[in-house]
Amino acid sequence: MDKLGGFHSEFDGAQDYDLILRMTEQTNKIIHIPKVLYHWRVHPNSTAANTAKEAKPYAFEAGKRAIQSHLDRLGLKAEVEHGITLGTYRTRYEVIGNPKVSIIIPNMDHIEELKVCITSILTKTTYQNYEIIIVENNSKKEETFAYYKEIEKNEKISIVYYKEKEFNYSRIINFGVKHATGSYLVQLNNDTELLTKTWLEELLGYAQRKEVGIVGVKLYYPDHTIQHAGVILGIGGVGGHIFKNLPKEERGYFARDSFVQNLSAVTAACMMARKEIYEEVGYMDETFKVAFNDIDFCLKVREKGYLVVYNPFVELIHFESKSRGYEDTEEKKKRFQGEIKRFQQRWQNVLEKGDPYFNQNFRLDIEDYKIKT
Repeated sequence: MDKLGGFHSEFDGAQDYDLILRMTEQTNKIIHIPKVLYHWRVHPNSTAANTAKEAKPYAFEAGKRAIQSHLDRLGLKAEVEHGITLGTYRTRYEVIGNPKVSIIIPNMDHIEELKVCITSILTKTTYQNYEIIIVENNSKKEETFAYYKEIEKNEKISIVYYKEKEFNYSRIINFGVKHATGSYLVQLNNDTELLTKTWLEELLGYAQRKEVGIVGVKLYYPDHTIQHAGVILGIGGVGGHIFKNLPKEERGYFARDSFVQNLSAVTAACMMARKEIYEEVGYMDETFKVAFNDIDFCLKVREKGYLVVYNPFVELIHFESKSRGYEDTEEKKKRFQGEIKRFQQRWQNVLEKGDPYFNQNFRLDIEDYKIKT
C-alpha cells in the first residue's frame, strides 16, 4: 500500500478497483479464495442493488477511467467503453501494423452452408489483409468443385486438397496451417455465418498481446440462443459450453457471457492464434480425430503459459453439426468414448484441480452457473 500510494481520489466511486489494477502491475501472485467470507449490507441507494437505476453513475465512469489509466501505464494502445451492461466494460485494442490473417475452413461438399460462410466473410469483413484457405476433404459432388472453380477467381481464396480418406479434423487443420501464409490463423467451421464486421480487428487486438495464445468468440444457434460462450473444464467429465441455450438478449451469471475474460478453453468452430503458437505446441493433436481436439489444443497452449481469451464482441451463427452429423452409429460412439478416455487420462491433473476460471461451488452436471446444493 505504501509503494502504491494508497487510494487515489480522482477515482472515487471505483477507488478500490483502481487500487487493485495498480496492484496487478506490481505482482502476479494473486489468488482467489472460493469461500463466502463476508456478507454485504444492501440499502435503497446501494450501487449493488440499483445499477439499473444508475444510483451512482459516477462510480461507473470512475471504473472506466481506472481501466484506461491502467492500460496507459502498461503502454497498451486501447480505448475503454462501457460494456453491454452497466458495471462491465469493453476494451478496444488498436491493431498494430497490418498483419496477414489466414482463415482456414475445412469442407466436404455442403456447399450451401459454405456459400453462406464465404459470402458473409467477403461482404462483411472490414479488415482486408486476409486469405481464405478451404481445405477440401474428399468431396464427391460435381457442384462442389464447380463452386470451388468459381470462388477461386477471388485472389483472397485458395483451395488445398487433403486426400486422406479417413476424417481427422486435427490433421485437416494442421494441413491447412502448413499452407497458410498469414502470421495469424483463424480456424473456422464451414457451417458458420459472420455477424460482426470488425471481427478480425477484434480478434487481432487480443491475439497480438504476447501473453495471449488463443482468442475465441461468441456463437449462436440459428434461433439466436447461445451455442458457445466459452468452455468450462469438468462439465460432463471433460468440458462443456457454458450458458448454452441462453437467449441472446438475456445476460448470464453476473453478465459473464458478455464481457472479455480469460478462460481455460474455447471452441475451434472459430478461434484465432498466431501461427507460431501452433508450431510451439506441436499443432493440434491428431489422435483426437473429431472431439476434444480444440480443448486439448487450448490446454497445451495454457501449459506453455499463454492465456486463452473469450471475446463476446465477435459474434457468429453456428449451424452446429450440419456438416459432420451426430454420434449416431456404434463406430462413432466407440470413437467418441475413446476420445473422452484419452482426454481424461492426458489432463487428469488439470481436471482434478478444477477449472481455475470456474468457482468450485458451482455444479458441473449442467452447462450453467448453478450453486451446488
